[in-house]
Amino acid sequence: MDLFILEMGTNTPHFPMSATLVLILGFLAATTIGSVAWYNSKRPVGWKDKERPDFVPEVDTDQ
Repeated sequence: MDLFILEMGTNTPHFPMSATLVLILGFLAATTIGSVAWYNSKRPVGWKDKERPDFVPEVDTDQ
């Protein structure tokens, strides 16, 4: 029992910092790529006359 209490008292991280960093970067990449894809897709009814933001690149879909 004493060994269990000592082990629980250590200050070691339970989730590696590198895994947290990969999850955060992956989320940001997925959000960015998804936003660019959404802005470059066909617009729903009522959004046809809306302008695309300047920071979103134009993608040529005619191939």
